Amino acid sequence: MPDPTATEALGRFVAESRWEDVPETLRREAARSLLNHVGCALGTARDPAVRTALQVMHGLSGMPVATVFGQETRLDAMGAAFVNAVAANLLDYDDTHLDTVIHPAAPIAPALFALAEQHGLSGAAVLHAFLLGGEVACRIGNAVSPGHYARGWHITATCGAFGAAAGCARLLVLDSARSAQAIGIASTQAAGTVENLPTAAKNIGVGNAPRHGIQAALFAAAGWEAAPAAIEGALGWARASGDAPDMAAILGGLGTRWEIGRNTYKPYPAGIVFHAVIDACLELRARPGVVPDAITAVTVAGDALLLARGDRVVRTARDSRVSIHHAAALGLVRGRAGVEEFEAPAVTDPALAAFRSRVSAVLDAGLPRGAARVAIRLADGREEVATVTTPRGSEARPMSDAALEAKFAENAALGGVADRAAAQIEALWTLDRAPDLSRLMALLA
Repeated sequence: MPDPTATEALGRFVAESRWEDVPETLRREAARSLLNHVGCALGTARDPAVRTALQVMHGLSGMPVATVFGQETRLDAMGAAFVNAVAANLLDYDDTHLDTVIHPAAPIAPALFALAEQHGLSGAAVLHAFLLGGEVACRIGNAVSPGHYARGWHITATCGAFGAAAGCARLLVLDSARSAQAIGIASTQAAGTVENLPTAAKNIGVGNAPRHGIQAALFAAAGWEAAPAAIEGALGWARASGDAPDMAAILGGLGTRWEIGRNTYKPYPAGIVFHAVIDACLELRARPGVVPDAITAVTVAGDALLLARGDRVVRTARDSRVSIHHAAALGLVRGRAGVEEFEAPAVTDPALAAFRSRVSAVLDAGLPRGAARVAIRLADGREEVATVTTPRGSEARPMSDAALEAKFAENAALGGVADRAAAQIEALWTLDRAPDLSRLMALLA
């Protein structure tokens, strides 16, 4: 009997997994992921980009069956999933699986929330489907990294579509064969490019991932099929968008070793690889004699991904969230890096703009992904150096539940729903006991 293809193995994993067998620590991580995700989406509810997405999708929407977080308008499942994904990913404040740099929740969770709300499914079903979808996305991401991203594919959007399809297949209770077809169908929908990341076009790719996941699962449920080796075949998705896939990364330990359990959460609304830069600069700023006016030059060293993503001119708020220069300036000049530090007024702040010009970036291939070394030269000739290999929020230094709750409350305030934050947090922590999503969605609308 031939070995199963990637879609067949993943389909069986999705269909046969039992919530009762999922370790309690992993269930808790699912709840942490969704708490972080919903908070990020609420935080951008008033952003013009979210309002525009809502307006466009409203014109395309069918029956209004699903909640758009922080809005008065409901949309069809695919429309709500699109807008909620855009909102959650907009500020680069969402979760991250560092090995792949996938942000799992934004492309996956909105599809599950919308579909479960439409069909009256339980909170435990959503949590379980999220873990399964996140696992599928991260394993496929591992299999094509780093060549996939290096070729210009936005891995959150591409692998997110696979994860959304897998999670939706689980919610629809598809069998192994139909779940595999859903994942295979997603292979022809998975798209999004890195070139577009500093623009609003990024939002389209992330927003489409959950829409495509819903569509793939529904077509699979209706009997549509994909090629058996849609992922790893000679002309399949993986080889078309990267190098030969690492099949062991997809299949090894499937169901016993969980990649989604390595999900992390950001204390700063910026690309994950810039967190070490901010932490190192905050450390330097706290040292005696280090004041912004005394700093004549800053050198930031990091791996190739840090330089490729962040060695850029800062013109807009989007640029600032993926900028080595802005991250360093915030840490050393302002001593903080909250949401407002990455908005337009901070970008045009003369003090920050002038300081950014003192920052240079250099490659150090010996530093691991997510690490940074910052060296500053002072006017008196002294040099101070700080190296951060495990920034705040990383797998080695995870955000606590209390820190995630505080982040949620801050985001809820930004979205204009601060008065509901405590109830929203409680509803998300107890989602595994909710018979359906009606109470949670009433709080989020």
